[in-house]
Amino acid sequence: MKVLLVGVGGVGEAIAVIAKSKPWVKKLVLADYNVDRAKEVWAKVGSPTHMPVEFVDAGDREMVAALARRHEVDMIHNAVDPVFNEAIFDAAYDVGCNYMDMAMTLSTPHATDPYKVCGIKLGDYQFERAEAWEKKGLLAFVGMGVEPGMADVFAKYAEKNLFDEIEEVAVRDGANLEVRGYEFAPNFSIWTTIEECLNPPVVWEEGKGWYTTEPFSEPELFEFPEGIGPVECVNVEHEEVLLVPRWIKCKRVTFKYGLGDQFINVLKTIKMLGLDNRFPIDVKGVQVAPRDVVAACLPDPAHLGDQMFGKTCAGTWVKGMKDGRPRQVYLYQVADNETCMKNYGVQAVVWQTAVNPVIAWELLDTGVWKGVGVLGPEAFDPDPFVALMPAYDFPMGMREMTA
Repeated sequence: MKVLLVGVGGVGEAIAVIAKSKPWVKKLVLADYNVDRAKEVWAKVGSPTHMPVEFVDAGDREMVAALARRHEVDMIHNAVDPVFNEAIFDAAYDVGCNYMDMAMTLSTPHATDPYKVCGIKLGDYQFERAEAWEKKGLLAFVGMGVEPGMADVFAKYAEKNLFDEIEEVAVRDGANLEVRGYEFAPNFSIWTTIEECLNPPVVWEEGKGWYTTEPFSEPELFEFPEGIGPVECVNVEHEEVLLVPRWIKCKRVTFKYGLGDQFINVLKTIKMLGLDNRFPIDVKGVQVAPRDVVAACLPDPAHLGDQMFGKTCAGTWVKGMKDGRPRQVYLYQVADNETCMKNYGVQAVVWQTAVNPVIAWELLDTGVWKGVGVLGPEAFDPDPFVALMPAYDFPMGMREMTA
């Protein structure tokens, strides 16, 4: 497989680290706007000849397409902030190669009733073009990170192997990570965090379809495994809610994230000051997006690993019936930051995200997974993915829950 990796930030670096020794990765083009950053990652993985470094403007559809053609890649993998998704997605279609991302195209809140009614939903741009991709015989594999991605695979695994009928697929994410030496230092892209946390969260219910709620609504205390403990989780906009109902029969889908009071208060302040705006404004004759300023003022998550301590957990809580009895199961993956830094040289959150697309690449390369059109992780057999997880030092956990 030959892949053009657009974006060599934290997750892109982790993808390169994981993929460098895979014999079926014939070429992995490390492309970034910041060439020095791409070169840093290239050197870190041993300066391999099959991982050339290239400059790319992720928002330039024609440049992305030209780079993909020059390297004759089989797939363009999108590892940048989702504001660039449309350009990269369209570039892959232009070239005639497959596409994969870890977050779908962005939403736009409803103009008059944003906290009850959906406007443009996550991924709408992509799913509206599914027929064209299918007719061209191409695969656009959307939402294949950890959440979305692994969490969706777990939902499909539960449907296939653990339940006769499903009441709710409830994705829950929590951690006890701390970043020492900083008053405020997100361990993932603040650009993406602002987008998903301040937009109206989406819920799906059978008979009602998709609808929205207030940000940070419906708080619940969830007990996370492996020593993380209880964390308050709140509704956040996330792709699983838009993906799961398309392929899994259930009655409700939710996503809740353990943010913490300090994080929520910072996000509310950012919104109150208008610093969440992703569109450029005039500042003394210079066009600048306020959200980009916020991101520039904070430490780069890719370089925080040495200051991070604790564990992060991503997982899917499934409720339903099995053999005539109620059942609840939490399928999860826990990453310990100290272990990730020791074994892979990258911090836990980006490593946990990056493993999943590389597993998916392998399943596509070997022909175990096949498909055309715009598909999410639920469209594929989950068993081969789960079977490969131990080989990637990426074990799945399962906990039976009580009502």
